[in-house]
Amino acid sequence: MHKRFVARLGVAFLLAGAMWLAYSQGPPQPAKLDLVKIKDDLYVIHNEVVPGNSTALITNEGVVLVDDKFEVDHDNIIAQLKKVTDKPIRYVINTHHHGDHSGGNVKMQQMNAQVVASEEARQNMVDGKQPGLPTIAIEHHAQIYLSGKNAELYHFGRAHTNGDVVVLFPAHRTLAAGDMFTFGDATPQLIDYAGGGSAKEWTGTLDSVLQLDFDTVVPGHGNVTTKRDMAKFRDSTLTLRNRIHEMIVQKKSRDDIAQMLRKEFHWEQLHLDRGLDGALAELR
Repeated sequence: MHKRFVARLGVAFLLAGAMWLAYSQGPPQPAKLDLVKIKDDLYVIHNEVVPGNSTALITNEGVVLVDDKFEVDHDNIIAQLKKVTDKPIRYVINTHHHGDHSGGNVKMQQMNAQVVASEEARQNMVDGKQPGLPTIAIEHHAQIYLSGKNAELYHFGRAHTNGDVVVLFPAHRTLAAGDMFTFGDATPQLIDYAGGGSAKEWTGTLDSVLQLDFDTVVPGHGNVTTKRDMAKFRDSTLTLRNRIHEMIVQKKSRDDIAQMLRKEFHWEQLHLDRGLDGALAELR
């Protein structure tokens, strides 16, 4: 394993705790947002680490928005969109159920936006008693057409959660990946076993995504990047799971594997509490 990869993944796991706290407690203050232009009609509402990125397709009939951050970020999202359009938000796509990607649903629905997610993500929201349940749920593939433009939704299987959806904007060769792919030193690769995530299946799910036709990727967290970086991330999911499986085959104890994760991947107790037993059960 390359030292640079280990160092970057280590920083990511050190910051994963902030993500889990955000899921369970919510943010105290709205995030500082900025608008990143991909094309004249495609923008990313970006911020550092938490909450996740939002992607907006602008049309003459309204906006298709991928992920709506926390509820507390709603007004700032609207302010960013007003810089580039006066049209209403027509559809909100939740890439998965976590609150930093779906927490704004209620306020979006109050503005008459339709919320869309996978069946699995919607069920996770039901189980978690989250407000703002999606009114449209997909199984595998769907398209949203608006004013001659379209967004393609795909659910390929388990990864970060069991309900991860990616959204392809084919005319722009751009993919909004949700937390199936996070990018940069300050973004965690996090397996949410409670939400149906899978270390074992994540790699194969990414293989399916990488067969789609795109060049640019909006990660769930981090800066806009490329398909090549997403492919590198795919390889990192394999590295982590193989290392754990290798130690299971060697009949290493839970404590030995935990120590390896602390040393090689800089997992802290929070990560071990959330992910170790799930990974051991799955990879044994």
